[in-house]
Amino acid sequence: MADLYLGIDFGTSGARACVITASGEIDAFERADFGQVVDYEAAGLWAEALFSVIAAIPAGTRRRLAALALDGTSGTVLACDEALNPTHPPILYNDARATVEAEAIARAGGADSPAAAATSGLAKVLWLKKHLGLTRARLYLNQADWLTGLLSDRAGLSDHHNALKMGYDVEALAWPEWVEYLADVDYLPQVVAPGSAIARVARPRARELGLDADCVVRAGTTDSIAAFLAAGVGAPGDAVTSLGSTLALKLVSETRVESARHGVYSHWFGDLWLAGGASNAGGRVLRQHFADSELEELSRRIDPERDSGLDYYPLPAPGERFPHNDPAMAPRLEPRPAEREVFLQGLFEGLARVEALGYRRLSELGASAPRRVLSSGGGARNPAWTRIRARLLGVPVEQARQQEAAYGAARLAAEGSALFPRRPND
Repeated sequence: MADLYLGIDFGTSGARACVITASGEIDAFERADFGQVVDYEAAGLWAEALFSVIAAIPAGTRRRLAALALDGTSGTVLACDEALNPTHPPILYNDARATVEAEAIARAGGADSPAAAATSGLAKVLWLKKHLGLTRARLYLNQADWLTGLLSDRAGLSDHHNALKMGYDVEALAWPEWVEYLADVDYLPQVVAPGSAIARVARPRARELGLDADCVVRAGTTDSIAAFLAAGVGAPGDAVTSLGSTLALKLVSETRVESARHGVYSHWFGDLWLAGGASNAGGRVLRQHFADSELEELSRRIDPERDSGLDYYPLPAPGERFPHNDPAMAPRLEPRPAEREVFLQGLFEGLARVEALGYRRLSELGASAPRRVLSSGGGARNPAWTRIRARLLGVPVEQARQQEAAYGAARLAAEGSALFPRRPND
């Protein structure tokens, strides 16, 4: 009996798989880590992780899967042929090489288009098109699109969420004319609603992985939206911060807001919008300076109600996307105190200030004001960081009901597009 649902989350360092029942209970959870990768080996490692994380699920559970859905990092783009063979190494989400292309997008589509940034999917498409020409790529896909295609054998499909930074118009539900002028939409994916049924798992793949022959592959979403779906909230003013390698903010808003200058964009969410952005600051900078065991030990020594007096902007490397969109922005990690716990507290406070500025920026642009913030990701389990965030955000901060983006992807597999109420004119 096929009565279980699989969500697979692809982050910056690994894949996680979550299987749930129709009522939302977790039946199985697996992970496959690939660590920090260089671009030329990324696609092969992603494919290996995709198949290995599915194979790690108990065989009896795999045979009961009715549907699956994937999420991937927003703005990570691959050029490939129609058989999904990569023709260039993937360009990762935080790669800002396409500055000239971003300027062309801003001229054609407006400076506040979500695609008018050097890290956008469309900027990467134009860069790839320039360097590959017309003969070495037939499709430009987002990470989740490509991985979903490996399972469904349907190449060239995307979803409203992943396609946003490729220039897709999520109100008109079409590629605008200016995108066709710049990129030629024949090379871009066909876009469907997140959670739409795409196809059954390709028969050879289903046999290889031990899946039910009728298991449905659904259109996916981005990693930060999957984390939002895992939290199980959706009223205006509800916000979710994903505390992973990077900080990703999502706020349910009655108003759509866009500002490429600040790295702000809004995703389709039925009759509401998910306004937000993603900073390069986050857990990665903590891991540059502390082992997991040290983080836990030093966190216990911190008094989260007393400010350290340090004013850090904790980036792991130069370049920021949100709430400042500045590819050249330098990390600010000085002065460095002698006490390791004070240094850690300064990093926590710096990250919390980035988060607070992010939500303040959304409100300044017209989004609904945040009334509570739910936390997901590994950082959500750190009590000291949580209390510092509550102090600096000025609103209640709670752990999300579920912490894993893979759980949100599993909800998408189970409920499909019904997770997103239709607008009256749809």
